[in-house]
Amino acid sequence: MDYLPIFVDLKGRKVLVVGAGDVAARKVSLLLRAGARVSVVAPDMSDAVSALNADGKIDFVKAVYNNSQLTECALAIAATNNMAVNRQVSEDAQQYGVLVNVADAPELCTFILPSIVDRSPVMVAVSTGGASPTLGRLLRARLETMIPASYGRLAELTRRFRDPVKQRFKTMTQRRRFWENVIQGQVAELVYANKDQQAEQALQAAIDQADSRELSEGEVYLVGAGPGDPDLLTFRALRLMQQADVVLYDRLVSPKILDLVRREAEQIYVGKKRSFHAVRQEEINHQLIDLAKQGKRVLRLKGGDPFIFGRGGEEIAGLADEGIPFQVVPGVTAAAGCASYAGIPLTHRDYAQSVIFVTGQLKDGTVDLQWQTLAQPRQTVVVYMGLAGLDIICSKLIEQGVSPDMPAALVQQGTTPSQRVFTGTLSTLNALVAQHEVHAPTLLIIGEVVQLHERLNWFNPQE
Repeated sequence: MDYLPIFVDLKGRKVLVVGAGDVAARKVSLLLRAGARVSVVAPDMSDAVSALNADGKIDFVKAVYNNSQLTECALAIAATNNMAVNRQVSEDAQQYGVLVNVADAPELCTFILPSIVDRSPVMVAVSTGGASPTLGRLLRARLETMIPASYGRLAELTRRFRDPVKQRFKTMTQRRRFWENVIQGQVAELVYANKDQQAEQALQAAIDQADSRELSEGEVYLVGAGPGDPDLLTFRALRLMQQADVVLYDRLVSPKILDLVRREAEQIYVGKKRSFHAVRQEEINHQLIDLAKQGKRVLRLKGGDPFIFGRGGEEIAGLADEGIPFQVVPGVTAAAGCASYAGIPLTHRDYAQSVIFVTGQLKDGTVDLQWQTLAQPRQTVVVYMGLAGLDIICSKLIEQGVSPDMPAALVQQGTTPSQRVFTGTLSTLNALVAQHEVHAPTLLIIGEVVQLHERLNWFNPQE
């Protein structure tokens, strides 16, 4: 994070703007909307600044800049067409401990002005850190279409009821859950429909009728995080990720996905890899139960899909036995995600009419699969966690009559910017692994469809 986004209260506070051209006029208008007391210093002023001065909205000083004008300022903005003056303002402001912004010169700024979506009191700020103001404006334009104007009225309504809610519900968790229900429920819909009086009545009724015990009840969300790309998360997964009090996450959950979890949520790593478990599965099962019984909303975040080699069934079995509420949100499993990003269709009319998923690591650590079933023609075999047993898998399939020239692929860190795809045959794949130092997590795909990779490969992050 290059900048810490903050919202500054400027009501009644002095802000110095050096320059009085069109750029300065835009900055002044923004500052006035925030309630600042704006002092503009320049030898001359544009028509826009002159109009503001004529209306008595600013204090205009017809002079060249000098550092004494920074006295008692909360902020300073330099917006002249003279870079030497702008640089001097920046240096003086930093010496005086005054935050400063220089138009179109992020290297001289100690703060930057973002693109703003104004639904007062709701404010959304978009910044690219000065890298691309145009991109920031385009993002803001997109957000303008997505955020209803009525959000401001909804925020005002909830502000009026903050004290009654605080008196009604004693804990912060109860209050947060109550407001989540309100903002995602009937009250909000009434505001969006411009039925503000009915919305106020519905909100009061919700306060009177809410059950504190229900708002304190724990629940578990078993959520599939997909194979790595955050764009593959479901809407429901994102919504629950923002409601969680605590998250238990696996090794295969990427940092970018974790960044989408509610900031205040406690994060607990329970990842597992071959021959090393940070936390044993039985301990995870008990931890889910204990946290839910404490009244927490627990997010169990698992790579891929929780019900496909994710041991999700084991985890919710204990919850069901204890009568603890839970939800299961499917995710894009690694077979579907990695194969798609590698340009390898798992089924194809000309090559494979069926697909079978297997795990290359059984509960006891062995690789003892139904080899005859896997050796059937015109099917695709996808092996999860197959890298460690790759030699056994390839040799066993060849023993069962599969051609040594059968195409096979390894997809490493599929769907992420670090994705690498290695294609060969059952007889050459081991040599490729040694040559390229392939590491987990990887997905093994075996079948004629692999030969389509060269033609259909569309995702090339290394390029």
